[in-house]
Amino acid sequence: MTKFAAAFAHWRGSLLYFQQWFERRRAETQFFLPKVFLAFVGINLLCFWWALLTAYPWLLFGHKKLEFVLTGFPVAILGAMFDSLSLFVTLILIDRALSAKSNISYVGYLSVDLFIAVLATFWVLFAFMFSGWIVSLVLQNPETMSDRTGLYQSRLANVLEDPFSRESLRNMYFGIIMGASALLPTLFHMGMAARSVQRSIADAIRLKRSGPA
Repeated sequence: MTKFAAAFAHWRGSLLYFQQWFERRRAETQFFLPKVFLAFVGINLLCFWWALLTAYPWLLFGHKKLEFVLTGFPVAILGAMFDSLSLFVTLILIDRALSAKSNISYVGYLSVDLFIAVLATFWVLFAFMFSGWIVSLVLQNPETMSDRTGLYQSRLANVLEDPFSRESLRNMYFGIIMGASALLPTLFHMGMAARSVQRSIADAIRLKRSGPA
């Protein structure tokens, strides 16, 4: 077996082990779906607070602090909706990948998670626009969706025009933190692939050392 084939064998084996472990946990856990959703709400809320505290701490103590406190909750709920759906799409992709005959098809199925990660970026923008609009109604300071859309379009344009300005870096950092939960499947696959390559190389070294002199 070549190192390439050995790496894929380790990768498939690790992914199969994860799939079986996850299915056991799902079968053994009562109210699994609501618990997954609430877990994602908590993760998104923590990401929101951490991103705000580290990128824009003055917003938590300024005259708009109530607006940003309230915005975190619909953002977290909308984020959890996307993350819960993407989790089960990922599980379907894993099942299809493990059933694939060729390694190219295997990688192809798992690569769809990269598209999900990109899609998450646009969902985060929508979540902030919609949440800001809802909060403006609650605080009786109504804005239109077009106002919110224009605000985030200008921020995106600033990032594209000058990506290394301080404000652009803050906005990109904030977006990365807020999209962290959606990136988990992609990072999981990448980590598992890297570990499989490492294990295949280690096996080859051990085999070489234990071979005849």
